[in-house]
Amino acid sequence: MHISNQGILVVLFIGLVAGWLAGKIVRGTGFGLIGDILVGIAGALVANLLLPKLGIHIGTGVIREIINAVIGAVILLLVVRLVRGRR
Repeated sequence: MHISNQGILVVLFIGLVAGWLAGKIVRGTGFGLIGDILVGIAGALVANLLLPKLGIHIGTGVIREIINAVIGAVILLLVVRLVRGRR
């Protein structure tokens, strides 16, 4: 899989937006703005890999990417909350 420099920038920007939105959706994570943005970037990467393989296609273009990234970021925030809660 090859991602161009523009593709990486798009994923990072969408991850920033998704991390901010996911931080607003999942409150009480305690990561702050920077932590939520980093989780959003990771969620964007995970969602871009997993959701199409699962056959989940929501919307088109940049809107689809933002929705997928928000879904991935919310899932990652919830998983991290579960792991942190067990300690």
